[in-house]
Amino acid sequence: MSDREIGWGILATGKIARTFARDLALVPGARLAAVGSRSMGSARAFAAEHGDADTRAHGTYEDLVTDPAVEVVYVATPHSFHLDNARAAFEAGKHVLCEKPVALATADAAEMVRLAGEHDRFLMEAMWMACHPVVRELRAELASGRFGAPHQVQAELGFRVDAGPESRMLDPALGASALLDMGIYPLTFAHLMLGPAEELTATAALSDRGIDLDIAIAGRYPGGALAALNASMTSWSSRRAAIATDLGRIDVGPEFHHPAWAVFTPYEPGAGPQPDRAVTLTGTEPVIGQGYGNEIAEVNRCLREGLRESPLVPHAQTLAILGQMDDLRRQVGVTFPDA
Repeated sequence: MSDREIGWGILATGKIARTFARDLALVPGARLAAVGSRSMGSARAFAAEHGDADTRAHGTYEDLVTDPAVEVVYVATPHSFHLDNARAAFEAGKHVLCEKPVALATADAAEMVRLAGEHDRFLMEAMWMACHPVVRELRAELASGRFGAPHQVQAELGFRVDAGPESRMLDPALGASALLDMGIYPLTFAHLMLGPAEELTATAALSDRGIDLDIAIAGRYPGGALAALNASMTSWSSRRAAIATDLGRIDVGPEFHHPAWAVFTPYEPGAGPQPDRAVTLTGTEPVIGQGYGNEIAEVNRCLREGLRESPLVPHAQTLAILGQMDDLRRQVGVTFPDA
């Protein structure tokens, strides 16, 4: 049934879960059926703020994943808990949308994919950027050759993290990492626009606890294309991306991971940029909320069509990017407990 309602369960009640819930309320055919937290008080407050009169609050994650009103679980816990949370959901017969990265290491992500197959359930990494209308339109137009052959990509995402040592953003036991939290976006953007990386080299500045606070990545991609990718937890970056082609330049912003626009400006040899011939892309469908709504709509579409993975965020892509991050962490000397 193309319009049947999908019952969602949100596992955890942190900041990203609240943002997700606000966009969930804007998606036709999606309903917050239940929320689970480690405390009943937190779950009840979240359900009251983001749900309806029938939204259930659960004081344990186990109760959430076994709720019969929940068809798909959104996992919003810190990275290090994702595999265990997803496993519990699969074993309870639920589909899973899991926050990025889906795990701290490729081996754990591969196990998550295996579990999804074993239980015949849908699994998708919550890489909302890949579902964003502007990013999708840009990727399609670039692949068509309309803007020429891409030869260089630049993308950076950074902001200053002011938090205590117990914060998920700074605690190695919880998978703290500028690469995993911010760097996954530039890496995925380059992958979407250029294809799988052939070689990646990184340098990083580490904290006194051994996590990467800043990382710079140089990449080589198919056809000899190159990328310069940066992520930071100590400084404010432009948060923009640019693609240089043999016909001109594409600028993506104001924040490339959920952009309002992508502008192609053609260049003429000897004459420079031709702004009067610029092409602006704003997406072929509306952005839902902040953009999380578009990934929710994609999950709903896949479930209604009986798919077990999304063509926008396929398992192979998720595993490829995690493999890249595994290698980059080795290069800069970052390790996590049990990963």
